[in-house]
Amino acid sequence: MSPFWSAFVIVISVAMMIACLWLLFANAKGVPGQTGEHVWDDDLREYNNPLPRWWLNLFVLTVLFAAGYLAFYPGLGNLSGRLGWTSRGQMEADLARITASRYAAFKALDGKSIPELAQDPAALSLGRAVFMANCAGCHGADARGAIGFPNLTDGDWKFGGTPEAIVASISHGRTAVMPPLNGTLSAQELQDLIDFVPFWSDDTLPVRKREAGLKQFAARCSGCHGADGRGLTALGSPNLTDDIWLYGGGREKVRQAILFGRSGQMPAHEQLLDADEIRVVAAWVYGQSTHDGAAR
Repeated sequence: MSPFWSAFVIVISVAMMIACLWLLFANAKGVPGQTGEHVWDDDLREYNNPLPRWWLNLFVLTVLFAAGYLAFYPGLGNLSGRLGWTSRGQMEADLARITASRYAAFKALDGKSIPELAQDPAALSLGRAVFMANCAGCHGADARGAIGFPNLTDGDWKFGGTPEAIVASISHGRTAVMPPLNGTLSAQELQDLIDFVPFWSDDTLPVRKREAGLKQFAARCSGCHGADGRGLTALGSPNLTDDIWLYGGGREKVRQAILFGRSGQMPAHEQLLDADEIRVVAAWVYGQSTHDGAAR
């Protein structure tokens, strides 16, 4: 604050406190029962009674409290107050305390691998806190995801579910793109894929539809999804043989994916989180992932 505005605030604040005291004592005068000059309805007069003593004292104490507060704490322009307290100093002290506590918490986890951290209640508590602050917005508070955002609890990993792969995903982010095939397929070729891909693991699918679908799949899709349809972690292409669909399953969803493609991106967090935070949140995610009811 500039010296001018600091002086302005000081003058106005002090003047207002003095004015309040003057107003209080000015209204403390008067004789009980004395009436003023104003008359309504012939005989209704205004009494000019002084302020009750308790009320006057309460107001005076309020003004004195304000003066005492401004003497010891900042509030009068650039004056810091006799105690030297500042909100910035308080914030820095709180930050130092939190930093020391955080350092001690992470220090106790040094040397542990991510699978070990996934079994450590203290590490899981820290990891969940990091997850809720940075990841829950996309993956949900329960880590079960939503349409277009992967479920982290089902053991299905497009880029791999090893500790190293999870750390890489968090640190560097991921980008996966399926190109649109609209205009490159005939109506029959598109229909053959739609009749087959959503029902890959359905043993009741007619042989003719399976063969026609596999033929188109081998020609159009196997380069990304693999000849067996189980996807490639290097590309982040999904496994089409299970019943897990990032954007929804069924004929219509598959039709949309084939015709118009899909695009998903997870942002890198290495500039947002430090190495300790990445380790504990990776451990928490690793601990949430299950396969046949057992932790990965």
